[in-house]
Amino acid sequence: MKRYVPFVIIALVFLGALGAGVALYRSARQSPQTTTTTPSNTPSMFESYSPHVRGSNNAPVTLEEYGDYQCPPCGALHPELKKIEAEYGQRLRFVFRQYPLPALHPHAIAAANAAEAAGLQNKFWEMHDRLYENQSKWTGEVDPRPLFINYARDIGLDVERFINDLSNPQVEGRVTADRLRGRSMGVTGTPTLFVNGRMLRPEAMTPEGMRTGIDSMLGKPGK
Repeated sequence: MKRYVPFVIIALVFLGALGAGVALYRSARQSPQTTTTTPSNTPSMFESYSPHVRGSNNAPVTLEEYGDYQCPPCGALHPELKKIEAEYGQRLRFVFRQYPLPALHPHAIAAANAAEAAGLQNKFWEMHDRLYENQSKWTGEVDPRPLFINYARDIGLDVERFINDLSNPQVEGRVTADRLRGRSMGVTGTPTLFVNGRMLRPEAMTPEGMRTGIDSMLGKPGK
């Protein structure tokens, strides 16, 4: 019997090591799931820049768009959003966030930078509207910056400052912060809309779908 004791000890040590290994493997498998399912405060990481807001800060409903100025669906949505803003007035607060997709739209980052450079002179919304309203004109250009400079002149910017600000680190940082914030909230494409922090499904990103989402937040019964 004594000659089997060493083998028993070895077997027990082996089983103990195996059990520890299994537990470690399970822990490694589970830890990523824990970090990805608890992003409750993630957006606050990217709030070093105040958002671009149109409308009353006391509005009961906030409609937030993640957009790309060269994205055709975003361009088509723009006039509808303007109508909705006018329709709801002080009951609606509209926020725009940059989410350029350069792999699909080669001028998207340049356009986002143009809007943010205009924002440094308190003319963000004027440039924002010009970029969408003239999307079909500048998207086909090899270099759209001369047109952006013309828009800057048209809306009354200090053009020399605007040109310098196109490569301003603050401009680039703001665009990057918006993109990271969007990604943390599950944004993968444009346009993506949130109503009071709730993402609208793609099929709901229509004029009627947006109105339904807004009305539900205002306590109006659905149609």
